Amino acid sequence: MKIVDVKVRRFEFPQVAPVKEYSNGILTYRRGGGGGVTIMEIVTDEDVTGIGFGGISEALKNQILGEDPLDVERLWHKMFMAWRKPVAKGELIRALSAVDIAIWDLIGKVTRQPVYKLLGGYRSRVPAYAAGGYYEEGKTIQDLAREMVSYVEAGYEAVKMKVGRLSIEEDAERVKAVREAIGDAIALMVDANNAYNAYQAIKFARAVEKYNPYWFEEPVRPDDIEGSAEVARVIDTPVASGENEFTRWGFRDLLEKRAVDIIQADPGVAGGYTEVRKIAAMASAYHVPYSPHGSHVLGAHVVAACVNGLIVESVARCSPLRKDQAISAIDFYEKTIEVKDGYIDLPSRPGLGVEINEKVAAKYEIK
Repeated sequence: MKIVDVKVRRFEFPQVAPVKEYSNGILTYRRGGGGGVTIMEIVTDEDVTGIGFGGISEALKNQILGEDPLDVERLWHKMFMAWRKPVAKGELIRALSAVDIAIWDLIGKVTRQPVYKLLGGYRSRVPAYAAGGYYEEGKTIQDLAREMVSYVEAGYEAVKMKVGRLSIEEDAERVKAVREAIGDAIALMVDANNAYNAYQAIKFARAVEKYNPYWFEEPVRPDDIEGSAEVARVIDTPVASGENEFTRWGFRDLLEKRAVDIIQADPGVAGGYTEVRKIAAMASAYHVPYSPHGSHVLGAHVVAACVNGLIVESVARCSPLRKDQAISAIDFYEKTIEVKDGYIDLPSRPGLGVEINEKVAAKYEIK
């Protein structure tokens, strides 16, 4: 079997709702103004196609054309070494990740196995949490509390909210309101998105400790490994981080310095499934749980595969395929991975378990 082509398909969806801004601790985004998705298709000479999410450069495409997709470790190394000297982190590794995920989808289809089984198959059902709680103009503490309660009412047993944009005292009040609204039995994560330095993060952690956060996510800048280690050392709440880190070498540094209690390597960012399974295995040697950042469709396969898999992030309301778009993810995909009652049951379908609804997709594809 050989890879003979890589196709990139772009889909654009029209605006059906007013544009609104929403923010985390440091960044502001816009939603409601249309959206889209980019699908990569890796085609073989045996008419088996693997799909991933994102584009591909000609340079990267040339590294895999003519190759056997089953040689996944060799292909990963070949792609990585093609540009390792200019950069071993950043957007190029993100691009490599998209290709690697598509290759794993292809391998699953060739072997007729779901990706999570190929990666390890430790379990077939994993818990998920609802990620939300963003800042919005005019959004009150009561509005935030109602949002978190809506996730609990949808069946989630864990929810995540943003912190770090307001003063420590104001954000502590927001955490208090959410805890009182959802009750003590629901896990509550707080995510600063790198908004603090170490002493601010420690001060905030102590201010909200009484509300029993499940974890404190990205308390400091990604490059402040020593600061993260200091925070993890002095607070009782577990520190979760890693969504902005790349490859096993970056995570080795986080683990060796005891800078994190929970690793959050994103399969779509850190190097794809080939690399993330190594990161999760390395974390297990330090007795550190793995909980990936990003798409629950991608993350569920790794959490289900590894012994230290903890919980999957569910960010459906922040994706391009939201309820304020012309179509939903359920419309766009003939088959996909869904969160039901706060859990994901991994499908037995081969590969990622995702299939595009071509009749719907044809209406939105950019030729």
